[in-house]
Amino acid sequence: MARILITSAIPYINGIKHLGNLVGSQLPADLYARYCRARGDEVMFICATDEHGTPAELAAKKAGKPVAEFCAEMHEVQAKIGAGFGLSFDHFGRSSSPQNQVLTQHFAGKLADAGLIEEVSESQVYSNADGRFLPDRYIEGTCPNCGYENARGDQCENCTKQLDPTDLINPRSAISGSTDLEVRETKHLYLRQSALKDQLDEWIDSKTDWPVLTTSIAKKWLHDGDGLQDRGITRDLDWGVPVKKGTEDWPGMEGKVFYVWFDAPIEYIAATKEWADKTGGDWERWWRTDKGADDVRYVQFMGKDNVPFHTLSFPATIMGSGEPWKLVDYIKSFNYLNYDGGQFSTSQGRGIFQDQALEILPADYWRWWLLSHAPENSDSEFTWENFQAGVNKDLADVLGNFVSRVTKFCRSKFSEAVPEGGAFGEAENALIADLTTKIRAYETHISAMEIRKAASELRGIWVAGNEYLQAEAPWSTFKTDPDKAAGQIRLALNLIRLYAVLSAPFIPEAAAKMLSSMNTLDTSWPDDVEAAVNALPAGHAFTVPEVLFAKITDEQREDWAARFAGTRD
Repeated sequence: MARILITSAIPYINGIKHLGNLVGSQLPADLYARYCRARGDEVMFICATDEHGTPAELAAKKAGKPVAEFCAEMHEVQAKIGAGFGLSFDHFGRSSSPQNQVLTQHFAGKLADAGLIEEVSESQVYSNADGRFLPDRYIEGTCPNCGYENARGDQCENCTKQLDPTDLINPRSAISGSTDLEVRETKHLYLRQSALKDQLDEWIDSKTDWPVLTTSIAKKWLHDGDGLQDRGITRDLDWGVPVKKGTEDWPGMEGKVFYVWFDAPIEYIAATKEWADKTGGDWERWWRTDKGADDVRYVQFMGKDNVPFHTLSFPATIMGSGEPWKLVDYIKSFNYLNYDGGQFSTSQGRGIFQDQALEILPADYWRWWLLSHAPENSDSEFTWENFQAGVNKDLADVLGNFVSRVTKFCRSKFSEAVPEGGAFGEAENALIADLTTKIRAYETHISAMEIRKAASELRGIWVAGNEYLQAEAPWSTFKTDPDKAAGQIRLALNLIRLYAVLSAPFIPEAAAKMLSSMNTLDTSWPDDVEAAVNALPAGHAFTVPEVLFAKITDEQREDWAARFAGTRD
């Protein structure tokens, strides 16, 4: 039994996330967590809401609520939506937690003691209209790299280029829209990432199994231009982790908070401590190599825009502390899921959002399509036509149809119990051999976090059962050899249980319905496929389930395409 620590990039608190956010981090992380648990591994699956920084303040201001109240409410909303999608977090924390405040200040103190934090006087944009310094994300303008007109002062979400506010063309305040801005001097703390460049470079070079997307982004930040830059870790905000050196005040930093990208990744650790404080568990055995975490495999899931912070900034924090914290072993990164010819955008309200998706269809419809179209090697695109086709062909025609025709046929010709029938013959043994090959390939793909390949292999496993039914035609066999037909249906009913076990990481709700209809709690993984297709003995009662997956009609597709063609209010 392995011990697997899994973290998904933590979503911003500023609103309900779109489907691109879901497939780029939380959903594949959940698939992997469910699979590892099914194989008997000990799993700690952690996520949280990212509650500090400009987006939180701006969203709270727009909602007309105090930022702490807004964050508390939105955490509950996001937790509920996550549960709706079947995300099996061991804990879904909050970066505004007391645990994260203590840990963030602790790391800052250790980094300062190691000489890795520097006080820097810098020019920062001040808004006369707002009467305050504007942190990076409070400033919007045109990206000098790609021309995107709504780039933020820290990063362009269109081309992902890291920016400084003074780089923007035609900058304006994100609070008031005012262009009455001026540059003033102020002091901030910088993490001296450049001092750790060689150590980071060597560490990344050692990760030879990482996806090309992950390493290429990390290497670009390490070596392009002037190389890895020191990064500001404080901001002039009211909401955030107060700047302290451990438990001590930091002279000259009064009224400032740590930058959200400094404290947010630390929340992975803090959220595990939140879990421990809630359950009585031991969080240090997951995070401290001197407390047992040296045998943990730590896997992170994220979109490509988060890669620089997880390959460089967060590891720099961990390494620079000089303490025995667990570093990530594998980073699974994703490209973008686009929406119907354009980009999904939370800030612009473009696309279909997670709460809306759950309102119109059950979670498994979305889980299957998104995972089977995960943007692993390149950007992928959501269209309503492709969504309809994927659901109807894969879920309704292949899996749902198999379950329906087998259970209904057995009920009509035998009973609602597994029939006895004869011994398996050549066709059945050939199917068992084929399934064994396919299941071993399926395991290989999920273990390697090759999401689309795993989905394709799973669909092939479903198809194999349908092809067996078509070739052997028990409804015809029944007319001349009822005993042989009974054996064929005994195998097919056992396949339903087998399919439920294999499919649970992708479509957990449907898998649970399949197990329930088969009247079994046996979720044992099919290490031995021959034994697995004999798990339900003759005489074992079952029930015919309701339709697992209803087809999406053309009328529904057209209605949804029109409904979600614009932007969300």
